[in-house]
Amino acid sequence: MVLTKEYRVCMPLTVEEYKIGQLYMIARHSLEQSEEGEGVEVVENRPCEDPVHGKGQYTEKHIHLSSRLPYWIQAICPRVFYVIEKSWNYYPYTLTGEWPLRIPPHFCSFIPKLNVLIKTKYEDNNGSTENCLDLSEEELKTRTVDHLDIAFDDLSPKHYKQEEDPKFYKSVKTNRGPLIEGWRDTDKPIMCSYKVVHATFEVWGLQTKVEDFIQRGIREILLLGHRQAFAWLDEWHGMTLEDVRDYERQKQAETNQKIHNTNGVANNDEAAAAGDASVGDVD
Repeated sequence: MVLTKEYRVCMPLTVEEYKIGQLYMIARHSLEQSEEGEGVEVVENRPCEDPVHGKGQYTEKHIHLSSRLPYWIQAICPRVFYVIEKSWNYYPYTLTGEWPLRIPPHFCSFIPKLNVLIKTKYEDNNGSTENCLDLSEEELKTRTVDHLDIAFDDLSPKHYKQEEDPKFYKSVKTNRGPLIEGWRDTDKPIMCSYKVVHATFEVWGLQTKVEDFIQRGIREILLLGHRQAFAWLDEWHGMTLEDVRDYERQKQAETNQKIHNTNGVANNDEAAAAGDASVGDVD
């Protein structure tokens, strides 16, 4: 059974502003999270086009995370481990996984039965659209909705920084913040990221535990990333799309260099293993 959750994350921004803020946040966040030789390596980042959604940006990333997994997952994984993520960004609609090819959406180098598919859409409202991503009646029956509050939901202590806490942050450029209780019903502007996550892990005895671990991990990343996007508002507000793409390329190069510098020998082993595994993993 596929575990399906819909996360709704409101931000005190417009959808147009968030387009810039999201790109800035992902690039900076990825670099900061790669301090120990594990993190997000960008393999490809290029323009793409879809007959329905129009022009967009295609990105392929390798997410290196072996030592960050819980012990019960590390026990069934080799020392070298990563997730391949493919994303099509047709803003304000994005799809993360393998699409439109009929390939497992989000597959691991050594665990081909782990699949994650994420559909996202952004709207200028406070999360009030009931079926933003046009889920089927069957999907709606099994969907659970989680409204994230970037200011008042608990964040893991290891990720908490007071300067990134929306309850304390005030933007000089826009005069937005700090956020107070009930801000999603009163603050303007307001937008919402609607994100539907389908997660499956078809291994008997571990399926429920792994799928729950994936969803909890995604929730934490969403909460942390959106808090940072708001707390860094004065650093990206006013950037053009060209400006933020230049920043993105710079940070991606720094991140890739950091991963390879600290993970050099492992990356060679990994590349060979991935070559062997990917042929059998893709149906």
